[in-house]
Amino acid sequence: MNFSDLQIFKAVVDEGGITRAARKLRRVPSNITMRIKQLEADVGTPLFHRSRQRLHLAPNGELLLSYATRLIDLSEEARHAVAGTSPRGLLKLGALESTAASRLPAVLAGLHRRHPDVHIELTTGTNDALVTALVERRLDAAFTAELPPAREFEHLQVFPERLVVISSIDDPPINKPRDAEGRSLIAFPNGCAYRRALHRWLKRDSLGGLRVLEMNSYHAIVACVAAGAGIAMIPETVLAAMPQVRIRRNPIPRALSDIVTPLIWRKGEISPSVLALRMLMAETTGKTRPSSRRPRETSAP
Repeated sequence: MNFSDLQIFKAVVDEGGITRAARKLRRVPSNITMRIKQLEADVGTPLFHRSRQRLHLAPNGELLLSYATRLIDLSEEARHAVAGTSPRGLLKLGALESTAASRLPAVLAGLHRRHPDVHIELTTGTNDALVTALVERRLDAAFTAELPPAREFEHLQVFPERLVVISSIDDPPINKPRDAEGRSLIAFPNGCAYRRALHRWLKRDSLGGLRVLEMNSYHAIVACVAAGAGIAMIPETVLAAMPQVRIRRNPIPRALSDIVTPLIWRKGEISPSVLALRMLMAETTGKTRPSSRRPRETSAP
């Protein structure tokens, strides 16, 4: 399989046909047609459905396109890295909503000042959704709440956080899990690491059988707690961004409350843009060495 054939194949897909791809690549259409047929012969399967002189991507073509895109992007990253040029292009970054709201504005502003040619596409989601997106290469790096168990990732621990249980200011204090009995719980859907921390604090394997109100917004969660709809477990940094909200903060044991947000990326696949972000975070935290190992002892949820 020839790398230039993959570039031609991707151009045909991107441009929507042989003629436009030939124009973009400054080749004659017959040459493009020949190279596509050669690629199909190499892989042993048709990549397009052909009807009335039009090409429609076949399922195997869809599969090859994902690999071709990754190889072409990696080639560009390697070229810029070896040439020592400034990072550029799209950085697909993931983060928890709490991190995106309370921690990332200053980080992204700093990255933009240093590397204005890096364009950031930010995706928020639960811890598990972000890890899945990294595995599937839909993200380049992510700020999560837990270190992934697989050794296919490297990480740099960056933001210390403290979790608290919040409740209405009109409700009595919550000093232990038993004090929460009978209360409705407000949490992100399954896949949220802070929800798992709530499981552990309540000494339960799940929230099954309890009254749970699921939401996808910390602002909505805090507002509902303030209105007396239930209790929730969230990072204190979220509350710092909403000083006008009156709620009760109920501390929990330090073994459960103190966590560190890691920046994670796929091992051995760090791009110039991810490297630039890692260096910025290392300067901010004073931690310069990434790791692919989980700490022997950790209080992360």
